Amino acid sequence: QVQLVESGGGSVQAGGSLRLSCASSLFSYRTFCVAWLRQAPGKEREEVAALSTYNSRTYYAESVKGRFTISLDSAKKTVSLQMNSLKPEDTAIYYCAAAGDICYSDSSSRRYPYRGQGTQVTVSS
Repeated sequence: QVQLVESGGGSVQAGGSLRLSCASSLFSYRTFCVAWLRQAPGKEREEVAALSTYNSRTYYAESVKGRFTISLDSAKKTVSLQMNSLKPEDTAIYYCAAAGDICYSDSSSRRYPYRGQGTQVTVSS
């Protein structure tokens, strides 16, 4: 069983920054595709960023490119999402998710059997 522990999130004004972290003791020992997903009320779940722990290759949704950065800290066994220039439309519950393989380059092919409990991000205008 892969346990994902999320931290971070909260409320911020538009233009501000937040950092989310996802910890797992297995990130240092096995290859994973780790992603941050988000879901806003009334909207479909969206993958905003993904990272392969094998080679740190990253993928981003068009809506967050240039604003969000996903990164791996192997020593801390943590995958973080740095979110800058936040917009009200970024408001959602953010989930850390993982799959036991490198990330497929096609985002529609990526599936995540492991998920964290979710953390709320609220951006006010």
